[in-house]
Parts: sequence; structure tokens; C-alpha cells
Amino acid sequence: MSTSPHNPEYVVALDVGGTGMKAALVGPGDGGSELLYETRRNTGREDGPDAVVANILDLAASLRAHGAEQFGTEPLAAGVAVPGVLDEATGTAVYAANLGWHDVPLRALLTERLGGVPVALGHDVRTGGLAEGRIGAGEGVDRFFFVALGTGIAGAIGMDGRVEPGAHGSAGEIGHIVVRPDGPECGCGQRGCLEALASASAVGRAWATACGDASATAADAARAVESGDGRAVAVWRDAVDALAAGLVTALTLLDPRTVIVGGGLAEAGDILFVPLREAVRARVTFQQLPTIVPAALGDAAGCLGAGLLARDLLSAEVASR
Repeated sequence: MSTSPHNPEYVVALDVGGTGMKAALVGPGDGGSELLYETRRNTGREDGPDAVVANILDLAASLRAHGAEQFGTEPLAAGVAVPGVLDEATGTAVYAANLGWHDVPLRALLTERLGGVPVALGHDVRTGGLAEGRIGAGEGVDRFFFVALGTGIAGAIGMDGRVEPGAHGSAGEIGHIVVRPDGPECGCGQRGCLEALASASAVGRAWATACGDASATAADAARAVESGDGRAVAVWRDAVDALAAGLVTALTLLDPRTVIVGGGLAEAGDILFVPLREAVRARVTFQQLPTIVPAALGDAAGCLGAGLLARDLLSAEVASR
């Protein structure tokens, strides 16, 4: 197959979120991150879990059709990043609270809908971490830890260009490290989890309480910190302290060379990173201090990572022949 721009060896990539889906056709250029075509759709979770699955299948099929029409060839593979608990070995979406999923055989459904195209299924945060580690902020780094600060907090453990899923598909769940045993209740049932203290939603809740505006968000808190509001500074300092505690636990266990921080809260830039680096530095004792950097790929990370999963699947198939 020719690799000219008119006939590229492309893959289908989907990043499924709680409210929206990002999708792309990804070519082999730029380390497998050449975006040939991009589109977005609503996930449609308000219509129920079956509708979400149907929407994913329809979007994947439309991408396949677009690729065939534009390039005259079928995609070589597909990669899909989804939230929740996955069984990557069987390609099953075991559970996703925000999508209402229970034991959805997503890989098999996609493979059938795509006419037998091989499909790789990955966890959304680990998939985004794969992209950041391989072609983003961690490019060229042998050991990294990616942490996403969004509605919740999750992480990805990177080693030599791959991401470790763990024995049961839940490696990297730093959001549920308990950093303050007497802290607020977390959705997982524990108290004082990092996610309940330092996620974007937690910071937004704390700032809403402090300023008396129920609609206030973490972004509002960051702006108030920048303007010197003492209440916001206190809220922000509390979240940064909790985040530093969680990160020091992670780096004690994992010894990463680089920590990559992404998600909505990371968009605060130096307002987050300057005090966070100082707070981590103040907490380490014998541990080697990693480089702490912002993520580089933005909200494209999940889609690009899904493309990398698809290409890794092809590489594995070739190697096994």
C-alpha cells in the first residue's frame, strides 16, 4: 500500500468522553500522530447506555466510510479510548458510571461494524498518557507518570514507550490515594482521597463555598488567585498541598523521571505549576525529584493515543507472524 498523502496507511481513532466524542483518521507521519481528518459528536448518554454504544459504532463506521471515500483504501486498524473499568484482554467495557455501561463487548462490536478491522481498546486516561509520553511532553523519557486533573483525578504509569495497565486494569488510580484520612467523602466510599481534594471539581466546590457563588468553578478560583483574592489563595494552597502529597506518594512508589500534569486544572499554568513544584520539593526526603511539566497535547491526547493503540496492535500482529 502506498504511503503517499493520497493513499496513506491510516487508522481510525476515537476518544469517548462522558459528554462528547473526539474522532480522527490518523496517518503514519509525525510518529503516528498525523491527523488527516477530525470530527466531534455528542456521546448521547442522556439516551441511555445502548444509545451510547450505537453512537460509537455509527461514528466509527462513518470514519471508515470517509477514509475509504477520501483515500480509496480501508483503515488498517482502529483504536478506541473509553472511561471506566476495562478488561483489555477481552475488549470489554466492564463498568463506566457516567455512561451506564456494564460488560459491553465493545471491541467485538466495533470489529464487526468495521468489517473485521482489528480494534484496540484502552482506558481514556492511560491512552492520553500514552500519547503524552510517546509524542507529547514526555517524548524521549524512559519513565514517566501522567496525571489528569479533571472532574476526577487519574494517572498513567509510563515505561519505555508503553503504559502499564496493571493486573486488573486499574493501575495509576492516584485519585484514590488517601492523603487526608479525615477529609471529605469521595465517590469511591473512602474519605480524604486526592480526587476529593484536588480535582478541578473539588477546587470548584471549595471556591464556590468560599466566595458564596454556587456556580463558581476551578477556573474562577485560578483567576481569583491571580488577582490576589486571599480566600482563593487559601483554597488553592489547600488543593496544591493535597496534590503534592499524592504526587510524592506516587514518585516514592514509581520513581518517574518526569511527571506530566494535564486536565482542566493544568490550564492554570504557572499558577498551578510554580507552587506545586515547590510543594513537592518541600516534601521529598530521599526521593529523586522528577521534572514536573504541563501536558503538551491538550484535548487531542486521547484521540492521538487511540491512534497509537491501533498502530501498536498492528505492530504486535506483524511481530507474531
